Amino acid sequence: MVYDSVRGKLYCEHCETEVEVHGKSSEEQSFERLLSNNGGWGEETHVFRCENCGAKEILSNGEIAKKCPFCGTTNIVSVDELPGLKPNAVVPFAIEKSDAVSRVKRWARKKLLAPQKFRKGASPENVSGMYMPAFSFDTSTDAVYSGVLGIYRTRTRRVNGRTVQERYLDTFPIRGTYSAFFDDVLIQASDKIGQKSLNALQPFDTNQSMEYRSEYLSGYTAEQYAKDGLACWEDAKQVIRGKLQDAILAGYRHDTVVSFNVEFQCRNTTYKYLLLPVYVGHCSWKKKLYNFFVSGHNGKVTGKTPISPLKVSFLVLFGLALIAGIVVLYMWSNGLGPF
Repeated sequence: MVYDSVRGKLYCEHCETEVEVHGKSSEEQSFERLLSNNGGWGEETHVFRCENCGAKEILSNGEIAKKCPFCGTTNIVSVDELPGLKPNAVVPFAIEKSDAVSRVKRWARKKLLAPQKFRKGASPENVSGMYMPAFSFDTSTDAVYSGVLGIYRTRTRRVNGRTVQERYLDTFPIRGTYSAFFDDVLIQASDKIGQKSLNALQPFDTNQSMEYRSEYLSGYTAEQYAKDGLACWEDAKQVIRGKLQDAILAGYRHDTVVSFNVEFQCRNTTYKYLLLPVYVGHCSWKKKLYNFFVSGHNGKVTGKTPISPLKVSFLVLFGLALIAGIVVLYMWSNGLGPF
């Protein structure tokens, strides 16, 4: 039986039997549990490793990996060990594989710099549903900040008997405190999909995620995390730092930041170790593979496509011609040059 993303149930393709998955909403975990790093999940799953690219897939017991979802090779071996934390939450697949394939084709048609034949005839290959590991964090923060901001102004003064206007930077210091709560700071824990790609697939409704049950993996695979929870927490703090800076600076009228520093403490921190639904596959073009990812939750697509050198050259020439036209227009309007 496999988990049917449309029915939200286990479904047998042969006898059409449906079985309810008696899941319940996932709960936030205390940060202290993350520090203990216990609760493995090796008894209900096993791991296959791709000997070509090193990717590790986690499948329910009884399932076998035949192809690597990342590089497409069949050089797959079984490995016994599955150390680390067991996920406590899963966002189940909500769209079908056929829908994901259609979305990739529409996405490819919108890639204006890709070769025309690729845009019209992109054929997704080796598409498989895979749960990607990620950690989300909730935390309250108390920050102390200081810095120097600047506003550009103009003033009039006399230079060699002439009145001229000049632009100058008027700076002023800032300092203060700021408190904020951050909900679901999502950090990828995979080494096969980067944070930028994960951000492009968001949002995943992690607040509506379900408590992990092995039934959700039926018919799909999962990737073991390459970054543990503590490493992801360090990445989350950098995201929080950037969001704090943006929120604080939004409260001041300024044109530029001369210097800025923010120090903050986190309290009441909780986490979820999540499995996020993603369709993984590739398109072939001139003997090269271009990987793509499709959110199994909302259908968003991200990935790489080939670039047409002819289109890029045309774009560069068009840009140069546009700049030249602006320069000529400026010189003509100011009475400069032989016009």
